[in-house]
Amino acid sequence: MDRNVGFIGLGTMGMPMVRNLMKAGFTVTVYNRTVAKAERMAKDGARKAASPKEVAAANAVIVTCVSDTPDVESVVLGPEGIVEGIKADSVVIDMSTISPDATRRIADRLRGKGCHMLDAPVSGGEQGAIDATLSIMVGGEATVLERCRPVLEAMGKTIVHVGPNGMGQTVKLMNQVLVAGNLNAAVEALMFARKQGVDLVKAIDAIKGGAAGSWQFTNLAPRMVKRDFHPGFKVGLMQKDLKLVMEAARATGTPLPGTSLVHQMFSSLDTATEGESGTQALVKALERLAGTEIG
Repeated sequence: MDRNVGFIGLGTMGMPMVRNLMKAGFTVTVYNRTVAKAERMAKDGARKAASPKEVAAANAVIVTCVSDTPDVESVVLGPEGIVEGIKADSVVIDMSTISPDATRRIADRLRGKGCHMLDAPVSGGEQGAIDATLSIMVGGEATVLERCRPVLEAMGKTIVHVGPNGMGQTVKLMNQVLVAGNLNAAVEALMFARKQGVDLVKAIDAIKGGAAGSWQFTNLAPRMVKRDFHPGFKVGLMQKDLKLVMEAARATGTPLPGTSLVHQMFSSLDTATEGESGTQALVKALERLAGTEIG
C-alpha cells in the first residue's frame, strides 16, 4: 500500500502514534492546532501541513486523533477541513472517542465524496501508544480495514473489526463502562483496606494476580497510594467519554446504575484543577466522603 499517511492531532496519544508510524516506515504529514507540536514532530522527520485540507490533499489515508465530537467534526467537515481536500477513494481513520451517531453522519458525508471512513478508537492509554500495543476496535467496511491494516498494525497489537460505522465507537464506550467500574472498585477496595489498617502495598501485591485483579487495579492502585496523579488518561477525557456513554444509554433506554454513579463521582472532582490529572484521581472523590487519604 501507499506508505504516505496523514495524521491530525498530536496530543498525549497522537504524538507517540506518529512516532510509531514513522518507525514502521511511513512518511507522515501532520497537523495540529498547536503549531509547536507539529514543529516538534517535523524535527523528528514528519512533514508539517498548514491545515487538515492540506493533509487530505497529500494523503490517501488520513488519521484523526482529537479530543471530542466537535473537534472531529471541525477537522473533517469544517472550513479548511479534510472534506475540502480529500481525493476519491481515500480513507479517514478516526481514532478519537466520539459519539457513534456523529460518526455515522461523518461517514455518510465522506461517502458522498466517494471516500471511506473507519472509526477506530483505541484502548491502552499513553503507555500503549508509546509501546504500539494499543487495542483498536474498528467500525466500517471490512475491505477498507484490510487495506488500512498495515497503518493500524504500526500503532496497535489487537485490531478487531466489530461491525459497520459507529460500532467501533460503541465498543469503545463499552470499554469505558468496564474501565470506570473497575477503577471505582479499586478505589473502594483501597479505602476499605486503609480504614482497616492494612498495609496497602502488600495488599496490592497479594490481590493483583488473582481473580479480583484488573488492569486498573494493577496499574493505578499503586499510583493512588504514592499520590502519583500523572495522567495516562485524563479525568476530563474520562468525563467526556462517560457523558457519551450516558447519552447513548439514554437513547436506547439502557439502565447503567453503576456507571452513572462513577460519572457522578468524577463530576464531584473540581474539574478546574483535576481535569488534567490521571483518572486515578477518582480516589480523591471517595477520600472527601471518607475523610481519609489512602496514601
